Amino acid sequence: MAEQRALVVEPSAATQLGLLGLLRARGYECVGASSPQEVLEALADGDFNFTLLDLGDDGAASKELVECLKLADHNAGPIIAIANRPDDSFATAPFEVAAMLYKPLTLDELQPAIDKFVRPQAEMLGPAPEQPAGRIRREMELWCSSKMLEARQIIREAARVDVTVLITGETGTGKELVARAIHHFSVRRAGAFVKVNCAAMPRELLESELFGYERGAFTGAHKLKIGKFEAANRGTIFLDEIGDLHPALQAKLLHVLQDGEFSRIGGKSTLSVDVRVLAATNQDLERAVAEGRFREDLFYRLNVIHVLVPPLRERTTEIPHLVNYFVERYSKLYRRDGFAVPPSVVERLTRHRYPGNVRELENLIKRMIVLDDPFMTRIPLREAASNGELPASPASPPEFVRTIEEPSLKEIGRRASQAAEREAIAKTLEQTGWNRVRAARALRISYRALLYKIKQAGLDAERSTTRTAL
Repeated sequence: MAEQRALVVEPSAATQLGLLGLLRARGYECVGASSPQEVLEALADGDFNFTLLDLGDDGAASKELVECLKLADHNAGPIIAIANRPDDSFATAPFEVAAMLYKPLTLDELQPAIDKFVRPQAEMLGPAPEQPAGRIRREMELWCSSKMLEARQIIREAARVDVTVLITGETGTGKELVARAIHHFSVRRAGAFVKVNCAAMPRELLESELFGYERGAFTGAHKLKIGKFEAANRGTIFLDEIGDLHPALQAKLLHVLQDGEFSRIGGKSTLSVDVRVLAATNQDLERAVAEGRFREDLFYRLNVIHVLVPPLRERTTEIPHLVNYFVERYSKLYRRDGFAVPPSVVERLTRHRYPGNVRELENLIKRMIVLDDPFMTRIPLREAASNGELPASPASPPEFVRTIEEPSLKEIGRRASQAAEREAIAKTLEQTGWNRVRAARALRISYRALLYKIKQAGLDAERSTTRTAL
């Protein structure tokens, strides 16, 4: 029998960790969720054979979770709900559950409910839908460009060795897919894959999210919170947008990488974890190191193996395959059976430059299917011309084109800042007779950062040209 997947919806991190461990010990592939957003993300990633839902004490939070599961329809599978007591208000909740169980509860009591409601339904439905492991393999098969074939080989090799991996590339290129593939092909695939977006929350919240906290550690800490590192024990933690990690957290992360130990916020004891760390960023971390924004020692700890995911514009041979894959996937999801993209439109999509990369193409196909617009008559798209420029398609109004061609306020500010910085460095170098040590001290930056900025601004080449001319 194929491995069965279970969704464990449990707001309490400590209880969730215990349930995941118990179910995994029985051979289930488990995904944990503690918030409506995490439930939706889990359901978007694949179907489940059953869902274990703890209704808990927080009525409002439980209702939100229930609504998410109701929206998912069959994706969540049979729902086995757990209430605190038989007279709990949710015991007669107006939503369908396969079984209602009550605390305290052991796995020996839970297993009969799983066997009774899950296995018969699986037999009745026939073959199980494609699981995340199959989806990972299938999406990797679409990688037919030379650069992605090279990346696939690195992924296979990296999965065999339990070391840290740094995944770089533009936004939307598929860095998370690379991380999931490494986890899937590794010996840790039976453990949890825990994703953390380092740019999604301020430092204080991110620290508690990563490392957890003790009860009473600060105002509002009413109960123990298990951090993501503990939840990922014997599995993999994926730190997305690692370039945005606060310097104080960089030091704490370095300690975990070096010793496998950390303390919860407010904790007095040291905890040990066995976690593989994968990190991703769309930033130039070497530049961040040179500018003093990222710790050099942490960079080398993370960059044991490097996987570069090229932008889609450098992998155009994959675009027709991706179009077919997304059409097949989302036409079923949005009930648009028979939807097809004409060859002329596929050719047009292949010429597009995709600043948003694979994610942009995926969303574009979604819009086409939802709007039932295979010829893209209502979807503006700028096409690549023979001279390399991107004129507007006939469907795009002139206002749309001008808005895109004009630099944004952010870009104008960036250019002005670069020009001012270049001028300040050039002036200081002239004043110090190009003594870089004195110039770095005067500019209050490191010597290494100054060398990087001189090279980036082209001042060294400019000086050489001037001296040659003299």
